[in-house]
Amino acid sequence: MARDLDYLKLLSVQFPTATAAAAEIINLRAICGLPKGTEYFFSDLHGESEAFIYLMRSSSGVVRAKIDETFGNLLSEEEQLRLANLIYYPREILGNPHCREKENPEWQKITINRLVAICKVISSKYTRSKIRKKMPKDYAYAIDELLHYDDEDKKLYHQEILRSIIDIRMGEDFIIALSELIQNMTIDSLHIIGDVFDRGPHAELIMEELINFHDVDIQWGNHDADWMGAACGNPACIANVLRIATSYNSFDVLEDGYGINIRPLSMYAQEVYGDDPCLCFRTHLLDENISDSVNPDLAARMCKAISIIMLKEEGKLIRRHPEYHLDHRLLLDKIDFERGTVEIEGEEYVLRDRNFPSIDPKDPYRLTEKEEELMETLIYSFTHSRLLKKHIHFFFTNGSMYKVVNNNILYHGCIPMEEDGEFMAFETERGALSGKALMDYFNEKAIEAYFMDGEIDPNGKLYATDFFWYMWCGPKSPLFGKEKITTFEHCFIEDPKTHKEPFNPYYSFSKEEKCADKIFAEFGVKPELGHIVNGHVPVKTGKGESPIRANGKLFVIDGGISKAYHSKTGIAGYTLIYNSRHLALAEHKDFKKGEENTPEIQIVEQMKSRIRVGETDNGKQLLQQVSDLEELLQAYRDGDIREKA
Repeated sequence: MARDLDYLKLLSVQFPTATAAAAEIINLRAICGLPKGTEYFFSDLHGESEAFIYLMRSSSGVVRAKIDETFGNLLSEEEQLRLANLIYYPREILGNPHCREKENPEWQKITINRLVAICKVISSKYTRSKIRKKMPKDYAYAIDELLHYDDEDKKLYHQEILRSIIDIRMGEDFIIALSELIQNMTIDSLHIIGDVFDRGPHAELIMEELINFHDVDIQWGNHDADWMGAACGNPACIANVLRIATSYNSFDVLEDGYGINIRPLSMYAQEVYGDDPCLCFRTHLLDENISDSVNPDLAARMCKAISIIMLKEEGKLIRRHPEYHLDHRLLLDKIDFERGTVEIEGEEYVLRDRNFPSIDPKDPYRLTEKEEELMETLIYSFTHSRLLKKHIHFFFTNGSMYKVVNNNILYHGCIPMEEDGEFMAFETERGALSGKALMDYFNEKAIEAYFMDGEIDPNGKLYATDFFWYMWCGPKSPLFGKEKITTFEHCFIEDPKTHKEPFNPYYSFSKEEKCADKIFAEFGVKPELGHIVNGHVPVKTGKGESPIRANGKLFVIDGGISKAYHSKTGIAGYTLIYNSRHLALAEHKDFKKGEENTPEIQIVEQMKSRIRVGETDNGKQLLQQVSDLEELLQAYRDGDIREKA
């Protein structure tokens, strides 16, 4: 009891009187009675910044739906679309010198009134305090007054606010402020289920958008782990990041985004492979998607150069870690350089490319002197990029291997399983770990790799940093979820059977409800309330696949926002939307700037009753605060604690 009283005395510093404590109890209880905020779940963004920013600003079609709800038949389809685009891109539209109507005072007045009407609809489930916190400081007073104008006696007052805004030529700024407030209010919290990086051109722009968002968390993907390892200086991860970038001709994120100096790589590639057409390393993307910053022939040579280095670095890493049990993936020493063949799992295959000027057949994993110099330069460039450091730090402050929130379990890849449906065990220095314990172990190693002082414990730092590579492509990695990665086979062998990357049994079992229930039990989530939100594997909608699995308990929301996947999936990904009334899936269209891109929204689960803030994880914390304040209030009334004047 003495300890409880000490805690209440500390609490009394913040609430020095019974009246202050009582007022806060009333406030918190009222908040708990409000409808829960809307959560948005995105996955596998893969650098597609334009599409993602559109989905963020449009709330995956919800803003468009709110416009229709607000105005119905009062506005035509074309007018509604124009208003929607203004909300999504106010600075771009109003900043366009060809936009004549923006200078028209009557247009400004009508537009402000329409935006205020939409704000009222969207803000109806928030407290005035929460809305004010989201408002731009300079216009908070005016916006607050316009939003809560419902008295005929204040009509003149309302008109005067509008007239003043337009008369002093602040109409454009005010329209931008209202548009951004609508964007801000529509999404209460944002969950990114992994793979921000690779393939697309501008992962750094996505990261800036996420950093500037008010409430976001990230569940790491295997491509993210690869970049995290690169930022920590792991050579195998750096080489693989560059291999993917060069294979997709995606140089913008490296040079313009993170200031990575790739000129040494281009010079080395031209010197060593200048006469080599490198046909096996041509870009994956169609001609219209290729950046013109790097010639495709040079990009192919760069891709081959860094791919050979990557295979060498991976070989050294595998040899350092026999506990990974990946010796069978050491393939450079299985090449017969004279015959141009390679032996894999007891079978011999002819190589598509036989030009290996930088490989010593007697010591195939040794880097040449020039390769060593190149890697030293690249490691320095990755580890000294300020923006990359900022973004990777955000991955640690706002991210993890998984998250359990509001009865939902979020993770990118899988919970590794055996063929019999049991959780797969991974041998560690503390014994075999599986399920949630395995996820926690991977999370711990990532944190060690980033924060551990390498001078104090160089071996521990090296082990943890190497672990990023295993997170990227290890067969028991929850982020990878496959038996093997077949980069070598894709590059050098024609036979498609060697390209197969068998999925972990999880992906078969996860279609069944009993598998979802097993995972709920492992993570302490009630199966009657829980959902699993998963990414990583694109849903091939065009082939009849559904993102809804396990009788509605598991959602796979990687539908392929990356353009590289569109031919396989038939769509451009999903957003899962969880508001107070229902769960909904927004099916994205192939994003085309300036065209109608509004996703199709389908309600997939209706809540039995409207969910209130008090039923959420945050609400439970608020109710605990209420309980503490009620004890403080009683202590004031009993005289155990004196009120402060």
